Amino acid sequence: MTEIYLSVVIPCYNEERNIRLGALENVSSYLNRQKYNWEVILVDDGSTDDSHKLLLKFVKDKKKFKLLRKKHQGKAAAVITGVLKSQGKIILFTDLDQAAPLSEVEKLLHYFNKGFQIVIGSRNSIRLGAPLLRKAMAKGFMVARNLILNLGIKDTQCGFKAFQRNAALKIFPKLKVFNLHRHASGSTVTAGFDIELLYIAKLLDFKIAEVPVEWHYQETRHINPVKDSLESLLDLVKIRINSLTGQYQAV
Repeated sequence: MTEIYLSVVIPCYNEERNIRLGALENVSSYLNRQKYNWEVILVDDGSTDDSHKLLLKFVKDKKKFKLLRKKHQGKAAAVITGVLKSQGKIILFTDLDQAAPLSEVEKLLHYFNKGFQIVIGSRNSIRLGAPLLRKAMAKGFMVARNLILNLGIKDTQCGFKAFQRNAALKIFPKLKVFNLHRHASGSTVTAGFDIELLYIAKLLDFKIAEVPVEWHYQETRHINPVKDSLESLLDLVKIRINSLTGQYQAV
């Protein structure tokens, strides 16, 4: 059996519109042109629209696409579920709306040959279409992130991140704030998820490359600036407390 080089994990929660618009056809078309072996793991996070029915129809004749269904816990839990089920040497998670087209992975992959274990997309120089409110929220979160955790990463929130398998299997099980026990209701912001991943990666001394990628703004849910910002800030504080109390040192 040929070893899988790239696993693509795509979480889904009420993505009926993007599925109907052909986002997954674009993913399939790109990957079918590649010479390496690959798999796509779609994780339906308890969608309440027609997403699951459409996903079932899509994967029916596609052996390299796998569909998982779980109760709704939010994007973080969906990504974790997919990553832990993946088999690739490189594991990428990306959004179903394809704000960063999957073809952008080409910019990330060669960094693994340079000794990096984690390569993340960055939107800092290429943020196409984002409204002023979202830009302001991103700027405020960046300031808070630097004050509380001092990660030294410009864009932690781009939903386009790739990991060497060994790194992923060491980082994801250590998540404390965002794990498979976390509860969620509705479509929620999980800004702290990416932060916790990268914070643990730093603690474990993994080399991280930040690479500019093409990114197009997609608005797929209602934004509550006050509620979302407060929840994200609280998550940062939880991560900091966990670090200070040695929670991330346990195997």
